[in-house]
Amino acid sequence: MQCRLCDSERLTSVLDLGATPPCESFLDRDQLDLPESTFPLHLRLCEDCLLLQIPALITPEDTFTEYAYFSSYSESWVRHAERFVDTAAERLGLGADSFVVEVASNDGYLLRHAVARGIRCLGIEPSVNVGRVARAAGVPTETTFLDEESAARVRAEHGPADLVVANNVYAHIPDLRGFTRALRGLLSDDGWLSIEVHHALNLVQLGQFDTVYHEHFQYYTVHSAQRALAVGGLTVVDVELLDTHGGSIRLWARPDAVAEPTARVSEVLELERAAGLHVPEGYAALGPRAESVRLELLRFLLDCRAAGKRVVGYGAPGKGNTLLNYCGIRPDLLEYTVDRNPYKHGRYTPGTRIPIHPPERIDADRPDVVLVLPWNLETEITAQLRHVGDWGGELVYPLPVLHRGDILGDPVAAGAMETKVNR
Repeated sequence: MQCRLCDSERLTSVLDLGATPPCESFLDRDQLDLPESTFPLHLRLCEDCLLLQIPALITPEDTFTEYAYFSSYSESWVRHAERFVDTAAERLGLGADSFVVEVASNDGYLLRHAVARGIRCLGIEPSVNVGRVARAAGVPTETTFLDEESAARVRAEHGPADLVVANNVYAHIPDLRGFTRALRGLLSDDGWLSIEVHHALNLVQLGQFDTVYHEHFQYYTVHSAQRALAVGGLTVVDVELLDTHGGSIRLWARPDAVAEPTARVSEVLELERAAGLHVPEGYAALGPRAESVRLELLRFLLDCRAAGKRVVGYGAPGKGNTLLNYCGIRPDLLEYTVDRNPYKHGRYTPGTRIPIHPPERIDADRPDVVLVLPWNLETEITAQLRHVGDWGGELVYPLPVLHRGDILGDPVAAGAMETKVNR
């Protein structure tokens, strides 16, 4: 394996999660007696450019031609997108004469707010089923994978973009250098690029190992993102720390020499340096942290089983499938899970084969414990499921440390379970 950014062969192991199925390869009932393909899930660090990465063992076409994830099912994520469009429009002076492109635009969760403002826009979305939903909602969307060729075609047809948005896609591209050049190809010479991506600082410091899965090919600090964007002649000029997805960064980049970086870029780089992430040794703690989370969660679920408690899940996100497979959690410990996305109803989680039902199943069954797999949406989900406390049920979140969601007004936990998370 060579580093996909700098071609170095000096790659060191950071976290080995074993072999698992791709996290979005949900199973139909008629597939339960068939074998599943599994692939190593092994995170490594390039000792030269410090890019965290996994081998490209599956292709984007394997994952994104037909996709199970629809952004609009998360209310907090839609509100986050609306706030971004509002602030970006004010910051950049976007209006009817502007052009905004979103790469990996999903079901139009973000660009629908640009449409509402009368801003000319285009979504580039590779998933046929998801793009169809966006167009039905009135968001202009082209079904294609972004590469240098498609970027040149979009620019020729629509003109250069004043703003290109790439939320939670910069990690999903194995051809990192070509994709970065394609982003630059969409931009006008004085345009802006906004990228949101999970911050490797949180991944390492908080042990967020479940954000590692096969469709995430690399994981960024600001330091490594600067090096990646430089391949396309782009300079990081600003950075924001976000709460989304367990802690993300919003990188603002522009074509070289257009603007000087703000002080916030230096401030976040210093946070990373102080955490040890500008040297290979700083990444060594991730493996032991992941192991600690696994053991604590398994102890809790085994105690529930011994006590005769009924435990079900909430959500069927990609990160949840990494957690379930790494921990070896199957229907004997987690009877089923539920999800708001109808696409997943009647299917089964990859590898662990836990059935997925509509959310109403929880109200009908009144389980003792609901294990929330999309723990990064704790505030939103705790509000949605507060009524679980009416029958004495508990919400439990597995990360960053195992803890209860406070739905009973009583944050006191049993045993070794933590009740508060350092944020």
